[in-house]
Amino acid sequence: MSSIPVSHDSPTSKPTSAGKHGKVLAGKIVGIDPGHNGLNHTDPAFLTQQVFNGRTMEDCDTTGTQTASGYTEAQFNFTVATDLRAILRREGAKVVMTRNNNDGLGPCVDRRAKILDDAHANVSIDIHADGGPASGRGFTVLEPLPAGLNDKVIGASDEFGSFVHEAFLADTPFGVSDYYGHDGYISRDDLAGLNLTTMPKVLIECGNMPNAQDAALLTSPTVQRQIARALNAAIVRFLTGHWPPGTS
Repeated sequence: MSSIPVSHDSPTSKPTSAGKHGKVLAGKIVGIDPGHNGLNHTDPAFLTQQVFNGRTMEDCDTTGTQTASGYTEAQFNFTVATDLRAILRREGAKVVMTRNNNDGLGPCVDRRAKILDDAHANVSIDIHADGGPASGRGFTVLEPLPAGLNDKVIGASDEFGSFVHEAFLADTPFGVSDYYGHDGYISRDDLAGLNLTTMPKVLIECGNMPNAQDAALLTSPTVQRQIARALNAAIVRFLTGHWPPGTS
């Protein structure tokens, strides 16, 4: 199978001085993993190949979920990721994404972790939407548990997760999940992206696609941009110690 293209900022571009141009993330590297991919559903054999997730073997990837109208999680994840990438670049960051389109396969979850680890990102975010019960609403921040490779970044990941949580409550229309985790948080030890990370990282389930009210929000371009801005605010807060201007 042909290799998956990975989106990087130009390696020849030099970070702009934050002091000179006000780019608060100049010199920083941010990783973004938009979960799943648009053609994952076309190749079950690809998805079920086994990879090591830091503790045990698991499937390479899944198709992700979708709304009742058929709007896919893969598309949502990628749209928010590209919106976030654009904002981060304006802030001066170099951005690395695990996939640069929504019309391919994978990459597998272990490969996604390695792409961001090899980029030596300062912080990374895994973007998802949930496929929970139709009655459930809200977001959840998934945080890592020690699995060996990630041991040194557990505390920093928890801190970053708290900023994501705060920004989501302040700047998006979503409340904390009423069906998953506790008060909008859950710790997971079975996800490759969290087990295999060498930089601070959390996964955000932005809302619940099978729920009609959450689905209406998740498919709204306006709300998608709000989510991207909230994630950017959390990243800026984590990397600089300050919330960006205009954050609620």
